[in-house]
Amino acid sequence: MGTRDDSDEAYVVGLCNQALGETALTQHKFDWLLGDPGAGGRRVRLPVDAYWPGRKLVVEYRELQHDRPVLHFDKPDKLTVSGVHRGEQRALYDTRRDTEIPAHGLRLVVIRPTDLDADARGRLRRNEEADLAALKKMLARQSDEDRVTDAFRSWLLAEGWTPVDPTDRWTDLEAVRGDERLICEAKGRTREKGIDADIAYGQLLRRMTSQEPHIRYALVVPSSSVKAVERVPVHVRTLLRIDVYEVTDDDTVRRLPV
Repeated sequence: MGTRDDSDEAYVVGLCNQALGETALTQHKFDWLLGDPGAGGRRVRLPVDAYWPGRKLVVEYRELQHDRPVLHFDKPDKLTVSGVHRGEQRALYDTRRDTEIPAHGLRLVVIRPTDLDADARGRLRRNEEADLAALKKMLARQSDEDRVTDAFRSWLLAEGWTPVDPTDRWTDLEAVRGDERLICEAKGRTREKGIDADIAYGQLLRRMTSQEPHIRYALVVPSSSVKAVERVPVHVRTLLRIDVYEVTDDDTVRRLPV
Protein backbone atom coordinates (compact mmCIF):
# COMPACT_ATOMS: atom_id res chain seq x y z
CA MET A 1 0.00 0.00 0.00
CA GLY A 2 1.34 3.43 -0.90
CA THR A 3 1.90 6.19 1.62
CA ARG A 4 0.54 9.73 1.56
CA ASP A 5 4.00 10.97 0.53
CA ASP A 6 3.88 9.06 -2.78
CA SER A 7 0.16 9.52 -3.38
CA ASP A 8 -1.36 11.40 -6.32
CA GLU A 9 -2.50 14.01 -3.81
CA ALA A 10 1.09 14.65 -2.67
CA TYR A 11 2.22 14.77 -6.31
CA VAL A 12 -0.42 17.39 -7.16
CA VAL A 13 0.33 19.50 -4.09
CA GLY A 14 4.04 19.35 -4.91
CA LEU A 15 3.38 20.66 -8.41
CA CYS A 16 1.16 23.41 -6.96
CA ASN A 17 4.04 24.43 -4.69
CA GLN A 18 6.26 24.58 -7.75
CA ALA A 19 3.74 26.65 -9.72
CA LEU A 20 3.24 29.12 -6.85
CA GLY A 21 6.83 29.27 -5.63
CA GLU A 22 5.67 28.66 -2.05
CA THR A 23 5.21 25.61 0.15
CA ALA A 24 1.72 24.76 1.36
CA LEU A 25 0.57 23.68 4.79
CA THR A 26 -0.71 20.15 4.13
CA GLN A 27 -3.62 18.51 5.93
CA HIS A 28 -4.27 21.88 7.57
CA LYS A 29 -7.26 22.19 9.91
CA PHE A 30 -9.32 25.31 10.55
CA ASP A 31 -11.25 25.82 13.78
CA TRP A 32 -14.39 26.61 11.78
CA LEU A 33 -14.35 23.62 9.40
CA LEU A 34 -15.89 20.82 11.44
CA GLY A 35 -17.29 17.34 10.93
CA ASP A 36 -20.57 16.10 12.37
CA PRO A 37 -20.81 15.34 16.11
CA GLY A 38 -19.56 11.92 17.10
CA ALA A 39 -20.01 9.98 20.32
CA GLY A 40 -20.32 12.43 23.18
CA GLY A 41 -21.05 15.30 20.79
CA ARG A 42 -17.41 15.96 19.89
CA ARG A 43 -16.79 17.44 16.44
CA VAL A 44 -13.43 16.91 14.78
CA ARG A 45 -11.81 19.50 12.53
CA LEU A 46 -11.80 18.52 8.86
CA PRO A 47 -8.44 18.76 7.07
CA VAL A 48 -7.85 20.41 3.71
CA ASP A 49 -5.27 19.00 1.33
CA ALA A 50 -3.18 22.17 0.98
CA TYR A 51 -3.33 25.72 2.30
CA TRP A 52 -1.17 28.75 1.43
CA PRO A 53 -1.94 31.34 4.16
CA GLY A 54 -0.30 34.30 2.44
CA ARG A 55 -2.29 33.65 -0.71
CA LYS A 56 -5.52 32.82 1.16
CA LEU A 57 -5.68 29.77 -1.10
CA VAL A 58 -6.90 26.23 -0.43
CA VAL A 59 -6.44 23.36 -2.89
CA GLU A 60 -8.41 20.13 -2.69
CA TYR A 61 -7.42 17.16 -4.86
CA ARG A 62 -10.50 14.98 -5.30
CA GLU A 63 -10.02 11.52 -6.76
CA LEU A 64 -12.77 9.57 -8.52
CA GLN A 65 -14.43 8.37 -5.30
CA HIS A 66 -15.40 11.97 -4.57
CA ASP A 67 -17.62 12.10 -7.66
CA ARG A 68 -18.85 8.55 -8.23
CA PRO A 69 -19.65 5.48 -6.11
CA VAL A 70 -16.61 3.31 -5.40
CA LEU A 71 -17.44 0.24 -3.30
CA HIS A 72 -13.95 -0.09 -1.82
CA PHE A 73 -14.01 3.46 -0.45
CA ASP A 74 -17.72 3.91 0.27
CA LYS A 75 -18.23 0.86 2.56
CA PRO A 76 -22.05 1.01 2.21
CA ASP A 77 -22.60 -1.55 4.99
CA LYS A 78 -20.95 0.63 7.62
CA LEU A 79 -22.44 3.88 8.94
CA THR A 80 -20.37 6.90 9.98
CA VAL A 81 -21.08 9.44 12.75
CA SER A 82 -23.22 11.31 10.21
CA GLY A 83 -25.61 8.35 10.04
CA VAL A 84 -24.73 7.63 6.41
CA HIS A 85 -22.11 5.44 4.73
CA ARG A 86 -18.65 6.79 4.01
CA GLY A 87 -19.39 7.78 0.40
CA GLU A 88 -22.34 9.93 1.43
CA GLN A 89 -20.36 11.43 4.28
CA ARG A 90 -17.52 12.26 1.91
CA ALA A 91 -19.95 14.13 -0.37
CA LEU A 92 -21.44 15.90 2.66
CA TYR A 93 -18.03 17.05 3.87
CA ASP A 94 -16.94 18.10 0.37
CA THR A 95 -20.03 20.29 0.14
CA ARG A 96 -19.20 21.74 3.56
CA ARG A 97 -15.70 22.62 2.37
CA ASP A 98 -17.12 24.14 -0.83
CA THR A 99 -19.39 26.38 1.26
CA GLU A 100 -17.33 27.24 4.32
CA ILE A 101 -13.94 27.91 2.74
CA PRO A 102 -15.12 30.78 0.46
CA ALA A 103 -17.40 32.02 3.25
CA HIS A 104 -14.28 32.60 5.36
CA GLY A 105 -12.59 34.74 2.72
CA LEU A 106 -10.41 32.02 1.18
CA ARG A 107 -10.14 30.95 -2.43
CA LEU A 108 -10.84 27.28 -3.09
CA VAL A 109 -9.47 25.45 -6.13
CA VAL A 110 -10.70 21.88 -6.62
CA ILE A 111 -8.54 19.68 -8.83
CA ARG A 112 -9.69 16.34 -10.24
CA PRO A 113 -7.85 13.61 -12.19
CA THR A 114 -9.67 14.66 -15.36
CA ASP A 115 -7.97 18.08 -15.09
CA LEU A 116 -4.58 16.37 -15.50
CA ASP A 117 -3.05 13.51 -17.49
CA ALA A 118 -4.86 10.51 -15.97
CA ASP A 119 -5.95 7.05 -17.08
CA ALA A 120 -9.53 5.74 -17.12
CA ARG A 121 -9.26 4.68 -13.47
CA GLY A 122 -8.29 8.19 -12.42
CA ARG A 123 -4.66 7.35 -11.70
CA LEU A 124 -2.26 10.09 -12.76
CA ARG A 125 0.36 9.23 -15.35
CA ARG A 126 2.56 11.89 -13.74
CA ASN A 127 3.38 13.75 -16.89
CA GLU A 128 4.98 16.59 -14.95
CA GLU A 129 5.35 19.06 -17.81
CA ALA A 130 1.72 18.76 -18.93
CA ASP A 131 0.36 18.59 -15.38
CA LEU A 132 2.32 21.64 -14.26
CA ALA A 133 1.06 23.66 -17.24
CA ALA A 134 -2.53 22.64 -16.45
CA LEU A 135 -2.15 23.52 -12.77
CA LYS A 136 -0.65 26.92 -13.54
CA LYS A 137 -3.78 27.77 -15.52
CA MET A 138 -6.08 26.52 -12.76
CA LEU A 139 -4.23 28.43 -10.05
CA ALA A 140 -3.92 31.65 -12.05
CA ARG A 141 -6.18 34.48 -11.04
CA GLN A 142 -7.72 36.73 -13.65
CA SER A 143 -8.39 40.22 -12.30
CA ASP A 144 -5.88 43.08 -12.29
CA GLU A 145 -6.22 43.25 -8.50
CA ASP A 146 -4.99 39.65 -8.42
CA ARG A 147 -2.04 40.66 -10.61
CA VAL A 148 -1.16 43.55 -8.31
CA THR A 149 -1.48 41.39 -5.20
CA ASP A 150 0.63 38.58 -6.62
CA ALA A 151 3.36 40.97 -7.82
CA PHE A 152 3.50 42.62 -4.40
CA ARG A 153 3.62 39.22 -2.66
CA SER A 154 6.59 38.21 -4.80
CA TRP A 155 8.30 41.51 -3.97
CA LEU A 156 7.70 40.99 -0.25
CA LEU A 157 9.25 37.53 -0.39
CA ALA A 158 12.30 38.94 -2.17
CA GLU A 159 12.60 41.61 0.53
CA GLY A 160 12.62 39.05 3.34
CA TRP A 161 8.96 39.28 4.36
CA THR A 162 6.89 36.20 5.15
CA PRO A 163 3.18 36.26 4.16
CA VAL A 164 0.98 35.07 7.03
CA ASP A 165 -2.67 34.30 7.69
CA PRO A 166 -4.29 37.77 7.89
CA THR A 167 -5.60 38.97 11.25
CA ASP A 168 -8.66 40.28 9.43
CA ARG A 169 -9.86 37.68 6.94
CA TRP A 170 -10.76 40.38 4.39
CA THR A 171 -7.23 41.79 4.32
CA ASP A 172 -5.65 41.24 0.89
CA LEU A 173 -2.21 40.42 2.23
CA GLU A 174 -0.42 40.45 5.58
CA ALA A 175 3.28 39.78 6.14
CA VAL A 176 5.88 39.81 8.90
CA ARG A 177 9.62 40.45 8.98
CA GLY A 178 11.26 40.20 12.38
CA ASP A 179 9.18 42.41 14.70
CA GLU A 180 7.59 44.25 11.78
CA ARG A 181 4.09 43.54 10.48
CA LEU A 182 2.60 44.90 7.26
CA ILE A 183 -1.14 44.93 6.55
CA CYS A 184 -1.90 45.49 2.88
CA GLU A 185 -4.83 46.59 0.78
CA ALA A 186 -4.47 46.09 -2.97
CA LYS A 187 -6.42 47.57 -5.89
CA GLY A 188 -6.29 46.85 -9.60
CA ARG A 189 -6.99 48.98 -12.65
CA THR A 190 -10.34 50.69 -12.41
CA ARG A 191 -12.40 53.37 -14.14
CA GLU A 192 -13.26 54.95 -10.76
CA LYS A 193 -9.72 55.58 -9.55
CA GLY A 194 -10.61 58.29 -7.03
CA ILE A 195 -13.55 56.42 -5.53
CA ASP A 196 -11.61 53.17 -5.27
CA ALA A 197 -8.66 54.98 -3.67
CA ASP A 198 -10.98 56.47 -1.05
CA ILE A 199 -12.50 53.03 -0.41
CA ALA A 200 -9.03 51.52 -0.02
CA TYR A 201 -8.01 54.14 2.55
CA GLY A 202 -11.24 53.49 4.44
CA GLN A 203 -10.58 49.76 4.43
CA LEU A 204 -7.13 50.33 5.92
CA LEU A 205 -8.55 52.66 8.57
CA ARG A 206 -10.99 49.97 9.71
CA ARG A 207 -8.06 47.59 10.20
CA MET A 208 -6.13 49.97 12.45
CA THR A 209 -7.28 48.19 15.59
CA SER A 210 -3.82 48.09 17.21
CA GLN A 211 -1.63 50.94 18.42
CA GLU A 212 1.54 48.85 18.17
CA PRO A 213 4.18 51.03 16.45
CA HIS A 214 5.72 48.05 14.64
CA ILE A 215 2.57 47.63 12.51
CA ARG A 216 2.48 49.52 9.22
CA TYR A 217 -0.11 49.60 6.46
CA ALA A 218 0.39 49.35 2.72
CA LEU A 219 -1.83 50.60 -0.08
CA VAL A 220 -0.76 48.77 -3.25
CA VAL A 221 -2.01 50.11 -6.59
CA PRO A 222 -1.23 49.97 -10.32
CA SER A 223 0.54 52.90 -11.95
CA SER A 224 -2.77 54.23 -13.28
CA SER A 225 -4.03 54.88 -9.72
CA VAL A 226 -0.95 56.55 -8.23
CA LYS A 227 -2.25 60.12 -8.70
CA ALA A 228 -5.54 59.20 -7.04
CA VAL A 229 -3.93 57.75 -3.91
CA GLU A 230 -1.52 60.70 -3.69
CA ARG A 231 -4.49 63.01 -3.05
CA VAL A 232 -4.10 62.07 0.61
CA PRO A 233 -1.14 64.24 1.68
CA VAL A 234 2.16 62.65 2.68
CA HIS A 235 2.02 64.04 6.23
CA VAL A 236 -1.36 62.36 6.78
CA ARG A 237 -0.12 59.04 5.42
CA THR A 238 2.94 59.35 7.67
CA LEU A 239 0.80 59.90 10.77
CA LEU A 240 -1.31 56.86 9.87
CA ARG A 241 1.77 54.72 9.06
CA ILE A 242 0.45 54.10 5.52
CA ASP A 243 2.99 53.44 2.77
CA VAL A 244 1.93 53.50 -0.88
CA TYR A 245 3.40 51.02 -3.34
CA GLU A 246 3.10 51.22 -7.11
CA VAL A 247 2.95 48.10 -9.27
CA THR A 248 3.85 48.93 -12.85
CA ASP A 249 2.46 47.25 -15.95
CA ASP A 250 5.48 44.94 -16.04
CA ASP A 251 4.91 43.99 -12.34
CA THR A 252 7.79 46.04 -10.97
CA VAL A 253 7.12 47.25 -7.41
CA ARG A 254 8.32 50.57 -6.04
CA ARG A 255 7.51 52.41 -2.83
CA LEU A 256 6.37 56.00 -3.32
CA PRO A 257 8.73 58.51 -1.68
CA VAL A 258 7.62 60.19 1.54
